[in-house]
Amino acid sequence: MKANVGGMDKVARIGAGVVLIGLALAGVIGPWGYIGVVPLATGLMGWCPAYSLFGIKTCSTK
Repeated sequence: MKANVGGMDKVARIGAGVVLIGLALAGVIGPWGYIGVVPLATGLMGWCPAYSLFGIKTCSTK
């Protein structure tokens, strides 16, 4: 699995994941908020399976 998620993309994914999970834990948006695990995990890993499928890469190549 080569990295395909870049810096700002990682920050946005991690932020969105944390917010969604926090809202779900607070009972604001219900259990659907736990879908925030997906952007959180892809942001932390630096790899997104959907990006691989469509050939998208937001990280710089070395």
